[in-house]
Amino acid sequence: MRADFYVLAEAMPGGRLKVACRLAEKAYLAGQRVLVWHSDREELGRLDELLWTFADTSFVPHGWLAEGADAPVLLSAGDPPATAPQVLINLDTSAEPPPCAADAERIVEIIDAEPAHRESGRARFRAYRQLGCEPATHTLRGP
Repeated sequence: MRADFYVLAEAMPGGRLKVACRLAEKAYLAGQRVLVWHSDREELGRLDELLWTFADTSFVPHGWLAEGADAPVLLSAGDPPATAPQVLINLDTSAEPPPCAADAERIVEIIDAEPAHRESGRARFRAYRQLGCEPATHTLRGP
């Protein structure tokens, strides 16, 4: 398992979602199965819309896991997938990793400048270490 933490250097409205779109697109283009995990269905709905519009030249086939979608990029607000994702993009702000994290080949965490999100991100960082993974941190200057 590999865990990458993408940390936004400053507060940017919608920054986490824009970064999630770029990373989901990159994984899709590499032929990987992607699961985007978030307990906030409303924010995940905004990501769903953004995946259609974030770049004029991109197309990221995606759908909701709960609706039985068969797409390379799946969105889930709580349902674990039947098949482990190759890439798990975690947008949840809980202190615990998603329940399907241990099954993913790669975990992507996107942390913004919100203090509570930073603190829960640190807790997940420690949890991944306890699972035997050495997470990597990447600081982003913009989405």
